[in-house]
Amino acid sequence: MAESDKNEIYLSSSPHFHSPLTTSKIMWMVVIALLPICAAGVIIFGLRALDVLILSVSSCVLFEFLFNTIVYGKKEPEKKWTIKDGSAVITGLLLACTLSPLVPFWQVILGAFFSMVVIKGFFGGLGQNIWNPALGGRAFLFICFPTTMGAQWLDPATDAVSGATILSQASQFTSYWDLFLGRQGGCIGETAAICILISGLFLISIKIIDWRIPLSFIGTVALFTLISGGDVLAAILSGGLFLGAFFMATDYVTSPVTPWGRVIFGAGCGLITFLIRRFGGYPEGVMFSILFMNCIYPFLNNITPRIYGYGKKKKEAK
Repeated sequence: MAESDKNEIYLSSSPHFHSPLTTSKIMWMVVIALLPICAAGVIIFGLRALDVLILSVSSCVLFEFLFNTIVYGKKEPEKKWTIKDGSAVITGLLLACTLSPLVPFWQVILGAFFSMVVIKGFFGGLGQNIWNPALGGRAFLFICFPTTMGAQWLDPATDAVSGATILSQASQFTSYWDLFLGRQGGCIGETAAICILISGLFLISIKIIDWRIPLSFIGTVALFTLISGGDVLAAILSGGLFLGAFFMATDYVTSPVTPWGRVIFGAGCGLITFLIRRFGGYPEGVMFSILFMNCIYPFLNNITPRIYGYGKKKKEAK
């Protein structure tokens, strides 16, 4: 080697610590974790739930493909096939999980369009969106169509249409066990707490998501419910708390990257959820709480700084 080569300094862009986990692998692992939750929704609510799930996923994939083809087709043709990273599939599954099985099909398509084009596409695509795309689509539908989004639910025990969920009639449920197993009216992927808990713990165990946001989110709701004299178990087992805490609030793009930032983020989501449930006009507050905290996560990163470029030194092999 020449003397000049020995003195050369090589510079490269981040990341400097490499991991076998790619964005695509992470996304598809989340998809796998969501499948038991979706299956539980189909078992509880029937084939109508399966139709909503299939329509939501296919619509999200199609709208992202069309948007990227129109916007990036000639300059960056590889962006047309972003279905490979699995993000559109996740958005479709999460959007469907937050919908009632009775929602009209055309509203599912409209929600998918708003999620993929307005919330994600207009802001630059994967990694650039400010809000969680699935929750953004659900919020759009909730505001535009409050009757179908918040007033019609399918009771799995009787197969009858109900005008209220457990949260709006907190004292009327058969047992905590029924809440845990999902024997309650609600959205497709929000009722079976046991499936969401197992899937969430699975993602934590393989380090796909961090435990700080779900724990601080659920713990804050439980704490303030206890202080206010409410039913803690009913509060955490009903509604979209588990799904939001494990799968929505932990979104990489719209949540803090610092440990303490994540704790504050989750606690903020929990506090806003409690306030909306306790004093607001809506029985549920998970969606609005996460969307609000999505707006301030860059601020949380700034006030809880983290030094990058350092890591644990690996032991050298003998």
